[in-house]
Amino acid sequence: MTASDWGLVADVASALCLLGGAFFVLAAGVGAARFPDLLARMHAGTKPQTLGLILVLVGLALRLRSGGAVWALVLVAVFGLLTAPVAAHMVGRAGYRTGKVHSELLVTDELTRDLSEAVERDADD
Repeated sequence: MTASDWGLVADVASALCLLGGAFFVLAAGVGAARFPDLLARMHAGTKPQTLGLILVLVGLALRLRSGGAVWALVLVAVFGLLTAPVAAHMVGRAGYRTGKVHSELLVTDELTRDLSEAVERDADD
């Protein structure tokens, strides 16, 4: 294969990644708007959105093929992978503490036990 053939293959792969990433980001937005409760919305807003971001960044890296730009895209992907779970965790905790999470839908509820133990510890001090 020649260099121009490899460029064509990279362009096609780039288009597929960009389209796939756009689909996942769209699905995340629709899920966040349509799902009934906080935890389902939180899941829809983080899981497919993160995969969509990675696919869009891979597609962009395949299209740009520049060392500096690719490293910048890798940094964006790493920061996205580090911040999405932390943000989802904080939203889930805040929703739980403010009563937005339906306890009857939970299979395991470890946070209630942890919160009650913390309240008891604070009362003893």
